[in-house]
Amino acid sequence: MRVLLAGATGVIGRPLVPLLRAAGHDVVGLTRRPDRLPALAAVGAQGRVVDALDPAAVDAVVADVRPDAVIDQLTALPERYDPRRLDDFYGATNRLRRDGTAALLAAAEAHGARRYLLQSISFLTAPEGPDVLDEDARPWTDAPAAPAAEMVRILVGNEARVTGSARLAGLALRYGFLYGPGTYLASDGSMADEVRSRRMPLVGGGGGRWSLVHAFDAARATVAALERGAPGVYNVVDDDPAPMREWLPAFAAALGAKPPRRVPAWLARLLVGELPVRQATAARGASNARARAELDWAPAIPSWRTGLVEHRDGDPVGPAPRPAGAASPEAG
Repeated sequence: MRVLLAGATGVIGRPLVPLLRAAGHDVVGLTRRPDRLPALAAVGAQGRVVDALDPAAVDAVVADVRPDAVIDQLTALPERYDPRRLDDFYGATNRLRRDGTAALLAAAEAHGARRYLLQSISFLTAPEGPDVLDEDARPWTDAPAAPAAEMVRILVGNEARVTGSARLAGLALRYGFLYGPGTYLASDGSMADEVRSRRMPLVGGGGGRWSLVHAFDAARATVAALERGAPGVYNVVDDDPAPMREWLPAFAAALGAKPPRRVPAWLARLLVGELPVRQATAARGASNARARAELDWAPAIPSWRTGLVEHRDGDPVGPAPRPAGAASPEAG
């Protein structure tokens, strides 16, 4: 299959390109930065420099490549996560996901792509109901911070447009919180720095559940979705959603850091606002049952307890991707 991968040098794109090549796919990777073209060539992908916010440029490259499938991993997240600067954190990525995805999807539909895979997030669901939620849970479109609420609305709209396309088979992959090389939770990532300096505390009872996944497992799930997924929305997370009071102290210990401080919710609310407090105290985990059943995928690292804590930054050795052609990629 000829695959156009937007965001080919991002956190998921980096492990995804070699997996796609190993599965027999031709890959054309899009990047905003010319200096990243040699890295794509080194793993067997053609590279193109494109501004995803330029619809004419996007249309031209899709028309030239004529891909069978488009994988949309577009983000513009800052190097450091700072809950005190949410406008900076969400702003550029919200624009890219709104305008860049619109241009890429329109070009894919116009130029004969048969499949479109969209990056989304598992933690866009509202913090209500059971401890672990599936893909049908209510999106948190009324999140208590405007940039975050906008992010959820954009992603939900993108999911609806992609999965509802009449011209191609669209899948939305809701990835969990990523760890592994290049992520905020890598040993040299910004969250690790926050943990070492004890600026990432346990808030209240620390009951907010996070669903994590190694970037390599996220890439493996993307290959599975490309080759055999039916149109729809899929959570791509590990098997062990856990409250912050469990995973955060374990992560600190693995980093050789002191245990995280405990901060009452009222004080955290004054310091960083309502959204991070709700995420830390009330967030729900995500179920991967649909991805396991319908994509025939399972995480090579089933739990953050081994992946995040024991070998934080190593790429796990998981089952090889199924060879290309094992299932029909025709649009439904």
